[in-house]
Amino acid sequence: MNKGLLAADYIVFIIYIIGIAAYGYWIYRRKKNKETSATDFFLAEGQLTWWAIGASLIASNISAEQFIGMSGNGFRLGLAIASYEWLAAVSLIIVAVFFMPIYLKNRIYTMPQFLKTRYNETVALIMAVFWLFLYIIVNLTSILYLGTIAINNLTGGNYFYAIMIGLALFALLITLGGMKVIGFTDVIQVLVLIAGGLITTYIALTMVSEKFGLGKDALSGFNQLLQRAPDHFDMIFNKPAAGAPQNQVDNYISLPGIAMLMAGQWIANLNYWGCNQYITQRALGADLPTARTGILFAAFLKLMMPLIVVLPGIAAFVLHQQGELQQQMLTNGELREDNAYAAVLGFLPHGLKGLSMAALTAAIVASLAGKANSISTIFTLDIYKKYFNKNAEEAKMVWIGRLAIIGALIFAIAINWKDALGIGSKGGFEFIQKYTGYVSPVIFAVFLLGFFWKRTTSTAAIIGIITGTVLAIVFDKVLPLNGQYETILYTAFADKDGHYTIPFLVQMGWVFFFTCIIMIVVSLLDKNVVSRSHTMEVDPSMFKVQPRILVFILILLALILSLYIRFW
Repeated sequence: MNKGLLAADYIVFIIYIIGIAAYGYWIYRRKKNKETSATDFFLAEGQLTWWAIGASLIASNISAEQFIGMSGNGFRLGLAIASYEWLAAVSLIIVAVFFMPIYLKNRIYTMPQFLKTRYNETVALIMAVFWLFLYIIVNLTSILYLGTIAINNLTGGNYFYAIMIGLALFALLITLGGMKVIGFTDVIQVLVLIAGGLITTYIALTMVSEKFGLGKDALSGFNQLLQRAPDHFDMIFNKPAAGAPQNQVDNYISLPGIAMLMAGQWIANLNYWGCNQYITQRALGADLPTARTGILFAAFLKLMMPLIVVLPGIAAFVLHQQGELQQQMLTNGELREDNAYAAVLGFLPHGLKGLSMAALTAAIVASLAGKANSISTIFTLDIYKKYFNKNAEEAKMVWIGRLAIIGALIFAIAINWKDALGIGSKGGFEFIQKYTGYVSPVIFAVFLLGFFWKRTTSTAAIIGIITGTVLAIVFDKVLPLNGQYETILYTAFADKDGHYTIPFLVQMGWVFFFTCIIMIVVSLLDKNVVSRSHTMEVDPSMFKVQPRILVFILILLALILSLYIRFW
């Protein structure tokens, strides 16, 4: 194992840092005369190409939660965790065809703006606060924490706080240039993270191959994974019977088989990709053909992500079973699945280790920058301008946006200083998914009914938001404690600590279902409230796609179907 970093690694990493900074500065200087335009800063309106949109979507999405968290889930759960990635590709198709035309036709720039247009100011304000809370407390902090752990482990484990501050400063440098700088630097970030990720996967597979005396042969290494850990290539987990081993129960709690495919994962993916400022912001400044092509390009890239972020985790599992990576998988003497990716990186040759660190940094910084920009956009356009300074000039809003970015990053550093959220004691990817799942079903219900049912009222939306959030807490914190572990709605399972829990993807499904029912009933009973849907332009002709787009969609669906048939 090659411990730490040598000069060759630092040279590669410094070249990456300088290259990204120089390219971002060049992009910024090209349109410097438009710097004070709020739409240019927040959306890069009309300036991102389809490939920049697609690359930026992936760069913003693939971060420490995938490289570290999803690789850790690959170590524990196997390929089943790839369902998040492959179903995301289907979700992106749905967003491109059905959601994006509504946003662009109605000149929607932020998600709270959509809610104001479709419902009213109260709904928009409630959800703006929800999103800011979610983006800062859950997403920004966890991305920064997990990324810091990974790079700290790679560099020897002695620079945690310096690395955390360095990542935040690097993200700040890119973010202050606005959406255009983020979008085009993300193209380079994606190239780096894919190249570094593929190299890491190749090295991991050759390590497995060598362990079993087959030489440096990545294909043989992959075949060994199939033979040595066949259960790690099951896409669907069966519901555990009474007396099942605890690891089977824990796996099902994380990914509850067919049940998650019926609701939970679709809600998580469609909300994330279609109702999320952090993501949709990349396409909201483009025309419809460009936006659709960019989103479908992102869907294609999502299909290959498990190769980069899941296979190294499975390889680490097989090697660990064979007596390797024993120390590398420990944190304070305890086995931690989130150490899997960093453990594999430790075996890279010098030079390539620097490239992989650059790939990790690219993923982390791109996500931090994208998340910080979305926080800035929502705070500036949907809170500051509406409630603090309605007559704010363009230049003033840009600077308020920049201050919001700085404030959010400082807050994330403060929260992570002593791991106040306890991210280090949980699987990083599941931490994000679970706590995002508190609000995802509510948000998606409000958006879905707002899109496609004209009768939905503002009162129904407000009541749905409140009751849906309460239901999420009830399903997670109350129902598992009532002694009824097997009901018509759910089965509660005892986790490794003996605490009963309902799989959070099942919780999400029921919360979404009941929120929709509540909103429908309230809307039907609310005879005196006039729906605001007439302010939204929605008609079937908006959803027609060009022939080339249709061909691309059919190819994507065929690839996804093939993957599920092969690994079901």
